[in-house]
Amino acid sequence: MKHALSAVRRTPFWAQIVLGLVLGVVLGLVARTWDVAWLATTLDTIGSTFVGLLTAAVPPLVFAAIVVSVTNLREVSNAARLATQTLVWFAITSLVAVTIGITLGLLTNPGSSADVSAAGATYEGTSGSWLDFLTGLVPANVLGLEIEEGAASFNVLQIVVVALVVGAASLKAGEKAEPFLGFMRSALAVVQQVLWWIIKLAPLGTLGLLGRAVATYGWDLVAPLAVFTVDVYVGCLLVMFVVYPVILRLHGLSPVKFFSGAWPAIQLAFVSRSSVGTMPLTQQVTTRNLGVPQEYSSFAVPLGATTKMDGCAAIYPALAAITVAQIFGITLGVQDYLLIAFVSVVGSAATAGLTGAVVMLTLTLTTLGLPLEGVALLLAIDPILDMMRTATNVAGQALVPTIVARREGILDVDAYHAPRRGAPVGDTPEPVREPEPAGV
Repeated sequence: MKHALSAVRRTPFWAQIVLGLVLGVVLGLVARTWDVAWLATTLDTIGSTFVGLLTAAVPPLVFAAIVVSVTNLREVSNAARLATQTLVWFAITSLVAVTIGITLGLLTNPGSSADVSAAGATYEGTSGSWLDFLTGLVPANVLGLEIEEGAASFNVLQIVVVALVVGAASLKAGEKAEPFLGFMRSALAVVQQVLWWIIKLAPLGTLGLLGRAVATYGWDLVAPLAVFTVDVYVGCLLVMFVVYPVILRLHGLSPVKFFSGAWPAIQLAFVSRSSVGTMPLTQQVTTRNLGVPQEYSSFAVPLGATTKMDGCAAIYPALAAITVAQIFGITLGVQDYLLIAFVSVVGSAATAGLTGAVVMLTLTLTTLGLPLEGVALLLAIDPILDMMRTATNVAGQALVPTIVARREGILDVDAYHAPRRGAPVGDTPEPVREPEPAGV
């Protein structure tokens, strides 16, 4: 047993993830081919438990990290400029992503080739509205917790708002707040340690998540919407491996170094299908591997996890709207495509804290006046699409802080170009840096 554990410790973390991917696919195929119900259930339990553990670490991590980062930013003279540039680059990259989505839809006509019938389609699920952004900013309670059908959930955007207010109040209180801030720094260190223990389970979580996806969703479900599925993947790949590298090159940064640094988070996002669940790892690779100051990344990454979604809120809704319009025989005009672009750039904030791409899609369809029944036609393959969408989301959430830090001259270029030490998973997380005295 000791030899087995020692062998696991010696195996690079990326290799453990790859092994989990391979075993997940194999076990998923076994469960699907021979209809092994208990195996499919076991894979689902393993995967959902891992995502649940990751998600549970998010509220205390976001709250403590943002409170500490806000107080640390008192030594940074351009904090407001950093925040403004972050939002601007969120918008710029989202606009490029939605343009790619619209272009692919116009070139391939995914709805015309779809082998699905609109007859009898109904949708009664959650829908997004433009009021969701305003109501989402106002916390229902100090912890940003919500109770739905007897189960507790949390709204990350509300936690961000509460943490920003508490951080600002701590700055205003001055020396009287030092004991509280000392506690928050200690709490952040403890939560980070617990988080790395959870992330060490990622290979096992990968096995369960991918295995369940393979066991549940086969080609027979994907085939009727094959062109739409390929379009989503191609669009996401173009954004990640063409648009993002061009932006990096324009800022004098190596795309290879970016992806080697951000890859642990992108990889986890693909299998977990959760930007929020991946957020702690995204923040860690952004700071440790890409050289973004922790005081800034602990603000920008949580904000990006709720409002920066090039996959779910730009490429996907653009392609989905075109597909639904073609299935229902509705012709879209230039003004409709402009509306799609507007919703993609602004709408992700309107659905922040709600249920991912489906809510974003309903917002797009209602804005264009397209039938919501179209959502039901696309839901069957949504998990297959969500893997690539989420990976694209997380790549963008790491990219923007890196670009902004580079533009502001605060990026640690040596750390960015340094040889990678593997995935940032170890017994000791990165320390919480104390603010330097003024004038140092």
